[in-house]
Amino acid sequence: MLTRTQKEGQVAELREKFDRATTLIVADYRGVDVQAIDRLRGRLKTEQAGTYEYRVTKNTLLRRAAEGSAMEALADRFAGPTAIALSYGDPIGLARILVDFAKQHEVFRIKGGLLDGRAVDGAEIARLATLPSLDELRGRLAGLVQAPAQKIARVLAAPAAQLARLVDARRARLEESGGAC
Repeated sequence: MLTRTQKEGQVAELREKFDRATTLIVADYRGVDVQAIDRLRGRLKTEQAGTYEYRVTKNTLLRRAAEGSAMEALADRFAGPTAIALSYGDPIGLARILVDFAKQHEVFRIKGGLLDGRAVDGAEIARLATLPSLDELRGRLAGLVQAPAQKIARVLAAPAAQLARLVDARRARLEESGGAC
């Protein structure tokens, strides 16, 4: 049993985390064994250099911490066994990990979440998980920016390459004819 001071400390800690988080996902973990949850926690800890967090907290503490913030929109989802997953960076990676976990453990259910201050349901989180991650998007953008430069370099190099081939062909012809022009 937690003392009032401990509860107030947990509420303050949750508020601070809610303020920093870009994404919060609420899940029902009922029926998932402890070893599976530990593997999920471990994966979340290692992905994205620890910008994800998973925790199980009492619903009353979650509701109190959410009061007066954007998280208050999720208060109705704080019922039954509730786990929250927080992302302090890329929301797509967190959604992907949790959706994959839910596929592996059918009893694990994503109730909904908050994405950049907007409440979303479980289906929207599943759609979010299908999007490319932030790193993938950066790679694609770099490729798009780099492609025109590569094409320009090829176009500029083509005349020089053609001239080199012409000179080489002329040299070969001269060698065949014994050096006479």
